[in-house]
Amino acid sequence: MAKPNYAFEKRKRELEQKRKKEEKLQRKLQNKQAKEGEGAEPAAAPEADTPPA
Repeated sequence: MAKPNYAFEKRKRELEQKRKKEEKLQRKLQNKQAKEGEGAEPAAAPEADTPPA
């Protein structure tokens, strides 16, 4: 019988959590932009939220 690879499973869970978090952030930004309307400020908002590389 094969030995379970817990590190792989953990990494898979972490990637799934990260993906869901990113999707949630994108939805929040879209909702915020929809409430503010189509203007110059919403286009600049995602750049401000990205961390420096």
